[in-house]
Amino acid sequence: MLKSFLFAVAVLALAPLSNAQAAPLTGEMAPAITATDSITGEPFSLADQKGKIVVLEWTNNGCPFVRKHYDTNNMQTLQKNMTADGDVVWVSIVSSAEGKQGYVSAEESNAIIAEEGAQPTVKILDPEGTIGQAYAAKTTPHMFVIDAEGVLRYQGAIDDDSSPRQSAVEGANNYVVAAVEALKNGTDITVAETQPYGCGVKY
Repeated sequence: MLKSFLFAVAVLALAPLSNAQAAPLTGEMAPAITATDSITGEPFSLADQKGKIVVLEWTNNGCPFVRKHYDTNNMQTLQKNMTADGDVVWVSIVSSAEGKQGYVSAEESNAIIAEEGAQPTVKILDPEGTIGQAYAAKTTPHMFVIDAEGVLRYQGAIDDDSSPRQSAVEGANNYVVAAVEALKNGTDITVAETQPYGCGVKY
């Protein structure tokens, strides 16, 4: 009986989630996004960003891996530096469902942005998980880089150090920075896909 139970558990562990979608393909058009910017209340559409590089950041304020990057001011610095020249749009997305860790109202989200000094261009609240599922976002953070033509060019971890320790930020190889710089310079992206690390998105 115990063997039968363990086998059933193993099968369930291997079975795909019924609401999970396949990850978008790197090198193909990124899934469409139409949403409301929680910072301004204005509509946002990925299709309207043609001509600009777009960085997508899945986030959850209560996740220690997210805290690693915000408490060290790493994420804020990336947001500020990348968007300074107007060529990059940084979109932070919260796909936590209501009642789950990380869920916030627009007012709470704006308060967090102000408190942390975060500088995303756009903040999207996705409690239904529609956008998160379209991108198969698995963790916070989970990063995506989309080129000026709307093609997905990078997806995966923010860097190559998956430790939650804040000291791990310094010296880590940042895949997002490398991808954006390659796009700006017209060179090939050396690493286009990595395994994301962090807390599971709380759908």
